[in-house]
Amino acid sequence: MVQLYNLHPFGSQQVVPCKLEPERFCGGGRDALFVAAGCKVEAFAVSGQELCQPRCAFSTLGRVLRLAYSEAGDYLVAIEEKNKATFLRAYVNWRSKRTENSRVCIRMVGHNVEAPFSETFRDQMSILEMPLSETPLCISCCPVKGDILVGCTNKLVLFSLKYQVINEEFSVLDFERSLIIHIDSITPVEISFCVGYVAVMSDLEVLILKLESDPKNGENVTHHPRKTNNPMKQAEGISDETLQLEPDDFVICQKPMELLGEKSEQSGVSVTLESTGLADEKIKYFHVQHLLYRRFAPDISSYVLSDDIKLHSLQLLPIYQTGSLTSDRKNSSQEKELLSLFCFFSLPHVGYLYMIVKSVELMSVYQYPERSQQAVLTPQFLHVITSNNLQCFTVRCSAAAAREEDPYVDTTLKACPPVSLDVCALRIQLFIGLKAICHFKNHVILLTKADPESIPERRESPKRLLSRKGTSVNLKAPPVAEAGWNLYIVNTISPVQLYKEMIDYSNTYKTAKTQSCIHLLSEAHLLVRAALMDASQLEPGEKAELLEAFRESCGHLGDCYSRLDTQHSHLALPYYKMSGLSMAEVLARVDWTVENGSQKYERGLIFYINHSLYENLDEELSEELAAKVVQMFHVAEPKQLPHILCSPSMKNIDPLTAISYLRKLDTSGFSLILVTLTKAAMALKMGDLDMYRNEMKSHPEMKLVCGFILEPRLLIQQRKGQIVPTEFAVHLKETQPGLLVASVLGLQKNNKIGIEEADSFFKVLCGKDGDTIPQLLVDLWEAQLVACLPDVVLQELFFKLTSQYIWRLSKRQPPDTVPLRTSEDLINSCSHYGLISPWVNVLISSDSLADKNCMEELSKLQSLICGPSFDIASIVPFLEPLSEDTIAGLSVHVLCRTRLKEYEQCIDRLLERCPEAVIPYANHELKEENRTLWWKKLLPELCQRIKCGGEKYQLYLSSLKETLSIVAVELELRDFLNVLPEDGTAAFFLPYLLYCSRKKSLT
Repeated sequence: MVQLYNLHPFGSQQVVPCKLEPERFCGGGRDALFVAAGCKVEAFAVSGQELCQPRCAFSTLGRVLRLAYSEAGDYLVAIEEKNKATFLRAYVNWRSKRTENSRVCIRMVGHNVEAPFSETFRDQMSILEMPLSETPLCISCCPVKGDILVGCTNKLVLFSLKYQVINEEFSVLDFERSLIIHIDSITPVEISFCVGYVAVMSDLEVLILKLESDPKNGENVTHHPRKTNNPMKQAEGISDETLQLEPDDFVICQKPMELLGEKSEQSGVSVTLESTGLADEKIKYFHVQHLLYRRFAPDISSYVLSDDIKLHSLQLLPIYQTGSLTSDRKNSSQEKELLSLFCFFSLPHVGYLYMIVKSVELMSVYQYPERSQQAVLTPQFLHVITSNNLQCFTVRCSAAAAREEDPYVDTTLKACPPVSLDVCALRIQLFIGLKAICHFKNHVILLTKADPESIPERRESPKRLLSRKGTSVNLKAPPVAEAGWNLYIVNTISPVQLYKEMIDYSNTYKTAKTQSCIHLLSEAHLLVRAALMDASQLEPGEKAELLEAFRESCGHLGDCYSRLDTQHSHLALPYYKMSGLSMAEVLARVDWTVENGSQKYERGLIFYINHSLYENLDEELSEELAAKVVQMFHVAEPKQLPHILCSPSMKNIDPLTAISYLRKLDTSGFSLILVTLTKAAMALKMGDLDMYRNEMKSHPEMKLVCGFILEPRLLIQQRKGQIVPTEFAVHLKETQPGLLVASVLGLQKNNKIGIEEADSFFKVLCGKDGDTIPQLLVDLWEAQLVACLPDVVLQELFFKLTSQYIWRLSKRQPPDTVPLRTSEDLINSCSHYGLISPWVNVLISSDSLADKNCMEELSKLQSLICGPSFDIASIVPFLEPLSEDTIAGLSVHVLCRTRLKEYEQCIDRLLERCPEAVIPYANHELKEENRTLWWKKLLPELCQRIKCGGEKYQLYLSSLKETLSIVAVELELRDFLNVLPEDGTAAFFLPYLLYCSRKKSLT
């Protein structure tokens, strides 16, 4: 049985001053109510809590059988009967109807309106005739596009809304019959239509279809019915409207059936689409998809179909994307973006609510306490009428829509009560003789009529007449007054007001700690959430109240899940997050009283506090609250105690208190090294360096690195989005920089910190800003090269290191701290650092004025260039600050050109700047295919420079002799003679010629 809370969702009520007994009525957008009686329609202005006032009235061409309003297009459509013939008509521009006798224009749909009549159409109401070949049975208007779907026997006819443009300033609303949906074996009693979704209901069957657009619309469209192979097809051809008695006195009753999704095609119902639009018009729908088929069984105790098992109140309820409405009234309905769609239908004693957009599933089943007559679904409630009661049930539409709209729902960030939450009845309100109901905006419209036999003999009462007719001064009762009918407007109270009542009601469950508290608070939360989603119904200023109520409801739900021991206690975290409450405010709501000498903390609260302390919130708890948190985790989750003590939010914890709890821990179940490091951090906080050293000495350095990996916040914290080194990190920088770099490297290896975060950490730690790079960061980069981190882009790391080496060499800027690794260490431990060429040492040793402070950076740069992985071409443009005027700069430039195979340029530079290095260079670099450069480049260059003389004559001469020795070995005598200078002294070259001539005989 559905739980009843007996709240008060209904507020004030008033009587609609109708002149005749209503036969049909419906809401008209935001501010109008239409009431049809006989061949007349009255429109009433409904605005807020003000009295309902007559707005206008107009005559129809026949007695109204069905009535519907479309906000898109702002028109009224009716099925009318006259002289036993049924017609379909739309009433357009009804707001221009000033008096009942005002002129009316009648035209046929699709009729072209000439421009001279534009002023006429602008100022008067128009009636559009919609011819049909078959009798219309029911109608439905699409709330988004304004199209009309008409139900006939075995078919549905779609009229698409369009506008005829008269001129630039004026257009006329019109319709086009664009599609016929043939449905075999179902005679529609009610239909509902919304943006391509079609729901059809007979007395015992419900079919839901989706009309789909074809992305490639051909010129000629042929539709074929879907053939089904269901063996029950023959039986399903029997009319469901009246199960007729067979000649042998048997009644054939079909089994109940529910088919969802693709399986619904097996229902045996054949659906065919027939396009009837103009050939030049774009075809809207081409395919049909079956979503749901449900069939109910009749009552076999009688030969006729009893009203007790007839379906009623078919409805498609759309929910739109929040904030998709615009202020332009004409286009607002057309610009709504559908988020979710729900379908409701009901038997007299039970109602069914389905979700049908992305997946088709049954959301809720409503068991009514007594036989229902009609129901209407809203985003917030389900209103059901019986003969004497108006019942208000909760719905789960907002819960389903929230999950469609926000992918973060059902995560640690956001939560929403489940769709499967049991529904409940908020109110059962007594109303005598209820006959019909409709809903629009925040109004419920009720028609009551007492049974004739229950009306006592009475005369007209002036007071009663006034209550029915409002401000009318005519006290003469209408002829139908004896029937005892009334049309009421019942205003639902504001969501905030009802929410507050639900919160007050839930307080009765707080001390009991039951699920009922969560259930009612969930209902209150969904009520507010639904109101926020239905933004079009909000009054100015109401949204701020709703947002405040939403946050408050999240706080209440967080309290429940944090205090109650349930399987969903983890939901305390997302609800508290959505509430906007700070951690201190949440802790202030905790009951700290001790029962039976011990304090018990539920899982939900521990889960929330633990996650909040892990998330680097920019909130510092007071010393008192921090001590309570430590005591809480010591009791409930002792393994988490070292971790929570490292949170920035626990900055104000008394270190003596923290150490006392850490010493009580039984470290057999978790990492002892983490407890040791946490104690060391607290000792530093107290300034007890002896205790700090004792703790740090109790484990080898590699184990300490593992401890920092387990809890990075011992070194690195974040506050207001900025990286902040801890006091521990600052101390390690001064005392154990190698341990600090190794620990940060370990964090990177284990994905506990990113590359940019590590760079920022060392810059902040060393007090460097802008482009200034501290040596500890260079040490980290070198360590990353040695460790070969997989996530590090090698060339980027090369660029960082070479840029820093070059900057220091060009600025003659020594490192701010002693480097942790020498160039020799890097060469021996890292394959990316290569052996430095021997000629480089000759070149460097020639400079007696070299800056000894930067020699280590030079060696590292040279070694990196000599390594196998370095992309020389990428670094050449950045060598400009390093001048070749210095030997250091020259060595780097020559090394780079050598790697680029520019040997001739290198020989020129060495001959000019350091001739003593040219032979070692040639011996090391001019090999194999480059060996010809000895006699093609080096020999002619040396000869030329010797001719010129100068202070380097002797250096050139000795280099020439070594060159001739090499060339004599390499070349044949004839070739050797050819490379010698023609103007050379024969005596000088003779020994080399003799050696070259005897070389062959010697071999």
